[in-house]
Amino acid sequence: MTAVPAYIAANATDPMTLGTIERRPVGPHDVRIDIRWSGICHSDIHTVRGDWGPQPYPLTVGHEIAGIVAEVGSEVTTHQVGDRAGVGCLVNSCGDCTNCANGDEQYCLNGSVGTYGATDRDGTITQGGYATGIVVDADFVLRIPESLPFEASAPLLCAGITTYSPLKHWGAGPGKRVGVVGFGGLGHMAVKIAHAMGAEVTVLSQSLRKQEDGERLGADHYYATSDPETFTALSKSLDLIINTVSAPVDVDAFLGLLAVNGALVNVGAPAEPMSLNVGSLLGGRRTYAGSMIGGIAETQEMLDFCAEHGIGAEVEVISAEQINEAWERVLASDVRYRFVIDASTFTA
Repeated sequence: MTAVPAYIAANATDPMTLGTIERRPVGPHDVRIDIRWSGICHSDIHTVRGDWGPQPYPLTVGHEIAGIVAEVGSEVTTHQVGDRAGVGCLVNSCGDCTNCANGDEQYCLNGSVGTYGATDRDGTITQGGYATGIVVDADFVLRIPESLPFEASAPLLCAGITTYSPLKHWGAGPGKRVGVVGFGGLGHMAVKIAHAMGAEVTVLSQSLRKQEDGERLGADHYYATSDPETFTALSKSLDLIINTVSAPVDVDAFLGLLAVNGALVNVGAPAEPMSLNVGSLLGGRRTYAGSMIGGIAETQEMLDFCAEHGIGAEVEVISAEQINEAWERVLASDVRYRFVIDASTFTA
């Protein structure tokens, strides 16, 4: 085992502190990555603060990881020392079930293994990317194209694939009218990707505060959901809505914006339950669905798509000592649009 510097949550309430975590030795099928950049996702905060249930503290979070391959196992042929590599929300799955065989490892019937706070196949608790290094099964390591700005690539491993997957699955493209609820870390990636796919993109944000940014990043239209007239003006006009908000919303109101056969897809994961009137679905043969990240092959496809179209996250780079402050700013929606930790500052 090797100790690496990391920021660690001791419990659900105290600030995280700098310490060390253990990484396993590199096995025949493993890759060791020196972490250069680690994105901050709202899921990290939900997890540590217990919003989604009890956690195995002490815990290091972070599942938007970009770095350099430092060592490969004897059986690894897909990666080599010096490669730019990424790790997203998954580090293992059974590999044998129907969903894994179909490239949907995130829906593994025997339980996928998350990058942090999960029980790995060897019985240890996984620890995430707010650290200087990680060891991962080679099948769960992504290739980061050279043309992607390194720091802007880290958030693609969660925010990018979380929005790319449903946009692709529900057919975003030329002639499709796509709405994006929320214009934060996830929302700004949904806008960029939907625009690159050729869709007509409408942002539905609480206010018009970020309208200029939205239009710069690819939005054709920008509306404030705090204005009741928005729901009148856009009634039955959208084919697909991606809801990126991790808080309860008025589901019926957003379903009312869908044309016949339209779909409202949740990718934000609020801790509180939400309800809807079934009539909101029946009236237009509408669909209310959810989507969770993507499989490894699809995540690689997303990275290659982003490289082809020059898409990276809009980031604010911070040092490790700013992590706790950054979390408070995320909760206050005070970031444009994703914090990325410079891992070199863990030992500064």
